[in-house]
Amino acid sequence: MMNQSAWLRPDWTPATVALMVLGFVVFWPLGMAMLAYILFGDRFRDFKRDVNQAADGMFAKCRPGRNRHQSYYGTGNVAFDEWRKAEFDRLDEERRKLDEMRAEFDAYALELRRAKDREEFERFLRQRNSVKRSDEGGPTEGYANA
Repeated sequence: MMNQSAWLRPDWTPATVALMVLGFVVFWPLGMAMLAYILFGDRFRDFKRDVNQAADGMFAKCRPGRNRHQSYYGTGNVAFDEWRKAEFDRLDEERRKLDEMRAEFDAYALELRRAKDREEFERFLRQRNSVKRSDEGGPTEGYANA
């Protein structure tokens, strides 16, 4: 069984020439694309490989599950590298403590907002109920007595 790269390769084969002619007949930019593939296809493959390798290198540091400090290269001085690792670990611990404290404060502030909102809503209900009572019994009873 032939794979696609055997009959559609960047070379002057009957299949590529037929696709180029068909591309020009259907829509001329397709024919130009096929001509470019025939002429420069090998270079495109090398270019794609080089771009993929460069992108893999750039984004290797962003992969999840990696310690972000592993991406730094050692200096060759073992004592300095150990000190730097210890400092990074200390900073990570401080960051974790700050994140915990922020979460606690956010929960505290949320509870304060809820309490304030509850108090304002209860005050609104008391005022509303007092206005309704005064509207129901106040002025109409006064006119009936007069």
